[in-house]
Amino acid sequence: MSVKRKGIDLLGIATAAGASVRGAGMGPEALRVAGLAEALLDLGHEVADHGDLRRPHPPLGASPASWRMPEERRADVLGLAARTSDEGFAILQQGKFPVFIGGDHSIAIGTISAVARHCATSQKPVFVLWIDAHADYNTPITSPTGNLHGMPLALLCGEPEFDDSFRGPWLGRIESRNVSIIGARSIDRDERRLLHSRGIEVLDMRKIDEMGVVSLMRGVIERVKQAGGHLHVSLDVDAMDPSIAPGGGTLVPGGLSYREAHLIMEMLYDSGVVGSLDLVELNPFLDHGGKSATLLVDLVASLFGRAIMSEEAGPMEFATEED
Repeated sequence: MSVKRKGIDLLGIATAAGASVRGAGMGPEALRVAGLAEALLDLGHEVADHGDLRRPHPPLGASPASWRMPEERRADVLGLAARTSDEGFAILQQGKFPVFIGGDHSIAIGTISAVARHCATSQKPVFVLWIDAHADYNTPITSPTGNLHGMPLALLCGEPEFDDSFRGPWLGRIESRNVSIIGARSIDRDERRLLHSRGIEVLDMRKIDEMGVVSLMRGVIERVKQAGGHLHVSLDVDAMDPSIAPGGGTLVPGGLSYREAHLIMEMLYDSGVVGSLDLVELNPFLDHGGKSATLLVDLVASLFGRAIMSEEAGPMEFATEED
């Protein structure tokens, strides 16, 4: 039996430190301007906005070029990850549904750590649905760029190439066999080898073309249900085709269509297994008149119960640890 959540808590992580292109740090505010909270309130949910976590502002006169120093950016990413993990953990422990709004995809280091720590208290397995054009399973050794937004899954799944600076009591762990990546179409060579060797499910665009979203999503959802798991959804704006979502820094042609993206969200709503959400890589500086931000808000509304035909739209139901 599922019960209704008491409310949804929004937490912004305003950073682009994990990426090579600046601008994703403005993503949380762009989603607010596009009406994220209002869309959820309109569906009958209770919404609280915790504001943004962000790096301290550098002193006046500091060179903008220092932002590009790898050691400084890594410190920013890991500092925010620790804070995100603690704040997200507190939200989940209060029985709320966290919506983490970024920020580049390195924020998932902290968000999924929060989920893993929370689920460990009830021995509930964590599943991750990574909706992205990229697999983000590089390590410091395999990465061709060194950008941390391409490494969160590898760190969270326990790949050994990360040194002690990446570890701490805030860091959670997930099982690679419980990760599904959907929408992928740009994976590095060494990254591909790691994905194969770890048994991670990659539902790339060819599989979507051949089998369709419905068949693939049914498999993902059924595994979570059978295990009684908590499903964390991590949605990258570049999962969608650039024609409908131009506001990202690492766009790849041939992505999810408008209806495919909404169908994924609608099926997740129907499943009742989703317990937390990331919205990442929105770069308002690259967006076209808020087009991508508006799409993301509409997709979140579908995840939380907005339907094309519904006599009575009610708040989304989520599985709890007592189920």
